Amino acid sequence: MEPIRYDAGPHLVMLGSSQAESAERDDRELVPAIARGDRAALVALYERHAGAVLSHLVLLTGDHGFSEEILQDTMLAVWRGAGRFRGESSVRSWIIAIARRQCRDRQRRRRPGLVAQEVLADRPATEPGPEERALDRMSAEAVMDRIKDLAPHHREVLGLVFGSGLSLAETAEVLEIPVGTVKSRLSAARAALIRSMPERGRTS
Repeated sequence: MEPIRYDAGPHLVMLGSSQAESAERDDRELVPAIARGDRAALVALYERHAGAVLSHLVLLTGDHGFSEEILQDTMLAVWRGAGRFRGESSVRSWIIAIARRQCRDRQRRRRPGLVAQEVLADRPATEPGPEERALDRMSAEAVMDRIKDLAPHHREVLGLVFGSGLSLAETAEVLEIPVGTVKSRLSAARAALIRSMPERGRTS
C-alpha cells in the first residue's frame, strides 16, 4: 500500500459532545468499508485522525520524521486489521492503541534492549489542587507547548487526554491500566506541567 500523504500540524481536539458522537458514528461506518478493501474510506479515516495520532507519536518519540514513519505503519495495520475491529472502543482510541504498539515495536528494533518506562504506582486520585486549577485556566497552546518537556509517562497521559481528546476510560484502554491509575497519573502530570511553567503562568 502506497503511503498516504497529508499535512498535519499540532492538533488539539475541542469537539462538543454532539459533534464527537456524530464523528464517531461516521468513523464506525468507515472501518467496515476499509475491511472490504475501500481505500477511499482509509483515506477519509486518515484525514480525520492523522493529526492527533502524529502529535501523540511526536510526544512519545520527540522525532517528527520517525513519528511519520510509525504513522504510516499504523495506517497499514489499520488497513490490514479493520475486519478485527469489534466496536468495543472508539475508533480513535483503537487507532492510537495500534500506533502505540507500532511505536514500541519500532523503538525496540531501533534501540535493542530498550526498557519500557516504569509506570506510576496506582494510588487514590485527589481533588484538584491550586496547580490543577491553574492548568485549567491556561490556553491549550501553552499546555501542548510544555508537554514535550515532561517525563514520558506524563507526556503520554496528557497527550491522550488533552491532545487526542480521549476519555479517561479510553485512555485507560490505550495504556492498558485501570481508570484509577489514569486519574492519578493525570493529576501528577498536571502538577508536573504547572511546575514546568514560567512563574507568570502560575496565577492564583
